[in-house]
Amino acid sequence: MVLVTAVRDYINRMLQDISGMKVLILDAQTVSIVSVAYSQSELLQKEVFLVELVDSISKSKEPMSHLKAVYFLRPTSENIQLMRRQLSNPRFGEYHLFFSNLLKDTQLHLLADSDEHEIVQQVQEFYADVVPLDPYHFTLNIVANHMYMLSTVVDPPGLEHLCDRIVDGIAAVFLALKRRPVIRYQRTSDIAKRIAQEAAKLMYQQESGLFDFRRTESSPLLLVIDRRDDPVTPLLNQWTYQAMVHELLGVQDNKVDLSNIGKVSKDQQEVVLSCEQDAFFKANMYENFGDIGMNIKHMVDEFQQVSKSNQNILTIEDMARFVDNYPEYRKMHGNVSKHVALVTEMSRIVEERKLMLVSQTEQELACNGGQGAAFEAVTNLLNNDSVSDIDRLRLVMLYALRYEKESPVQLMQLFNKLAARCPKYKPGLVQFLLKQAGTDKRTGDLFGNRDLLNIARNMARGLKGVENVYTQHQPLLFQTMESIVKGRLRDVDYPFIGNHFQQGRPQDVVIFIVGGTTYEEARSVALQNYANTGTRFILGGSSILNSKRFLKDLEEAQRISRSTMNVV
Repeated sequence: MVLVTAVRDYINRMLQDISGMKVLILDAQTVSIVSVAYSQSELLQKEVFLVELVDSISKSKEPMSHLKAVYFLRPTSENIQLMRRQLSNPRFGEYHLFFSNLLKDTQLHLLADSDEHEIVQQVQEFYADVVPLDPYHFTLNIVANHMYMLSTVVDPPGLEHLCDRIVDGIAAVFLALKRRPVIRYQRTSDIAKRIAQEAAKLMYQQESGLFDFRRTESSPLLLVIDRRDDPVTPLLNQWTYQAMVHELLGVQDNKVDLSNIGKVSKDQQEVVLSCEQDAFFKANMYENFGDIGMNIKHMVDEFQQVSKSNQNILTIEDMARFVDNYPEYRKMHGNVSKHVALVTEMSRIVEERKLMLVSQTEQELACNGGQGAAFEAVTNLLNNDSVSDIDRLRLVMLYALRYEKESPVQLMQLFNKLAARCPKYKPGLVQFLLKQAGTDKRTGDLFGNRDLLNIARNMARGLKGVENVYTQHQPLLFQTMESIVKGRLRDVDYPFIGNHFQQGRPQDVVIFIVGGTTYEEARSVALQNYANTGTRFILGGSSILNSKRFLKDLEEAQRISRSTMNVV
């Protein structure tokens, strides 16, 4: 039930049975898939001496008959047309074609017709059609992620493509895991229902034979939910390592761009943050920021000890030992430099934007009551010149989501103050958020103030106090997973598709969030799996969100909604 392993196995199978020098040819999406699952040194070990994008290969005329071409592409019509052109005028000695998902019969016939020179050695489907960021977390990296906020009734251009891509990704996950799930969806979300229905149609009707795996005692569960049910999590500042790096610096396919930071060496301008390749990151990715600083200090002390021992080269034996250990020494040096650079830059941003002050109010808005105190705290921060515009906007949004029904007068005062202080943000953006994800649109008990059990839990937590005021928030996903484990996920809120009901508690659950996941939610899933309750979870989404991306999606959806209304 670990997707990174499944994807790595597919890549291994592609490369290990083809001997000799190879060129690996990818598209814009499979390059992300390969880059997070496989390192460059591992590709070299498999005799891959060149990695190219499929559209750039089309522009080159240079023959390379000494190389064997290994194509790994999504089975899109664009890629099929590119392949046809390249097969009609081949540059490589052999062609091995691998597709990341189901290939249609018509596409296969088109490829066969184009292979006039008979150089294609094999065509296979390898179901690695998601980007496996961590063992229990994957994304689809959908660029037009904002489409999920648009009305399915209007069915704007691009929405069908979004749904098709999500269904493809979900299908690939279950084909890789060799399981067919029972499917549920969030009742209040039209797009979640549409995707659940399309996934069921594919797995139970169109490709039922392909998904007809050996029966097990308990069918896995696919739960499709909507990002708008929890708009709070992507709006919060984060204080655990992986989530904080993405919030403040940005992470793309497990890589962080540090080129804009001063005093960073050339080889550190883009760094990799992967739990598969970095033992320190694996051990600390879910730790609090305060603990990270101490743990990095221990790592620096350890490196200094190693450096001192390497300076005492007195004999030939010492020299030989240093040469043997040099690659490991270089790797350790790079790792220390990387994490020191990340934490130093994040500390600078925290101080510059006064994020500890801002975050304390954010957490109070997300987790505790007290409307009067919240209004005063948000007003003070709006008036604070040290607080950035994006932080002002997020504070007003969090207040609006929390007290939408309770304080309309104070809410309007905050809207007016925000408009005066942050004119660069589109008017009505907070109101558009409420229209999309306000209390009338949500299924779950986002603030723990609807359900008696959640109210009691919050009271108990308040009486005990919290270990860290900056990390007291738990995503709504935590409650959802808890309900699944305890068999309390309500059918009325999360109906089943068709007549396929769950028999007993599921052992394997894939939760897909239409609109994107956050690293805070990925952390909740990992901690839930570590708790070993007997149910294993995998989290997937259409993109990876931080507050900047969530707000960008919101602005783009607002722009399209306005233009659609004007046309009407």
